[in-house]
Amino acid sequence: MELNERADVDTSQIEDRRGGGGGGGGMGIPLPTSGGGIVGLIVTLLAVLVGGGFGVNAMTGGDEPADNGAIEQSCDAADKLKQLDCRNALYVNSIQSWWEKRLPQSFGEQYSEAPTVFFDQAVQTGCGAADSGVGPFYCPADHKVYIDLTFYQVLADQLGASGEFAQPYVLAHEYGHHVQSLIGTEATMRRQQERDPGDANALSVKLELQADCYAGAWAKNATQTADADGDPIFTSITDQDIKEGLDTAAAIGDDTLQKKSGQDVNPDGFTHGTSAQRQQWFRTGYDSGDPKSCDTFGTS
Repeated sequence: MELNERADVDTSQIEDRRGGGGGGGGMGIPLPTSGGGIVGLIVTLLAVLVGGGFGVNAMTGGDEPADNGAIEQSCDAADKLKQLDCRNALYVNSIQSWWEKRLPQSFGEQYSEAPTVFFDQAVQTGCGAADSGVGPFYCPADHKVYIDLTFYQVLADQLGASGEFAQPYVLAHEYGHHVQSLIGTEATMRRQQERDPGDANALSVKLELQADCYAGAWAKNATQTADADGDPIFTSITDQDIKEGLDTAAAIGDDTLQKKSGQDVNPDGFTHGTSAQRQQWFRTGYDSGDPKSCDTFGTS
């Protein structure tokens, strides 16, 4: 995977709520331990890892002030692609650029941009208060994606997903949830859960697998995305990158996380899908390049 050095980073799609405005990569804070080491972390991630963001505390949320001054300066520098936050901003730019064109074509709906919030340790959201232990998430109440960038160290060091393409995969999955919110899939699923609580987890799995499929569809088309001046954002995405995406999907499957936390595999507790299912649906989206192929709700 190679990003285009000439591509402009649109930091207006980011809300930087890290301490002091962040900048310079955003990797200088401690890793979250979420209640006690890797086992505690994995148990927490079982519920909400790379998910819809519905595991945050049901407290009164509210926006905190963002300060994009540092990230704007960092992402306008010659070495911007060496900065973790600037690379992730470009991933966000690519994902939203693609959906802006593709959503009307595929679903007849206009795309509405959603900012990604960079935070450290804890954050207030429209869905309530959250900390780094919940992993990246999308909040449908305020239509924002939230991520503490140290999560990528957790993926690499503790969950074994060390490839660079894990990062855009995670973000593309979260923006898949934004699309589900825009076209009504998420709201329909919530109503189904209310009518049939016994099927709530199975419905959640379908929602998550569809977001994985949407991530794959974006990945297939990512090299066609461009910045505001028409310069390509990616110069290449290779087979190795897609393998890294598949490896990440495998690392965060419900069954794999349950095993790593010392639990027996319990399908009744699945909320995101098995490793094999997550790989399958990412691959489905990638092979077709078409989000309309991602009808997980029409599949048993």
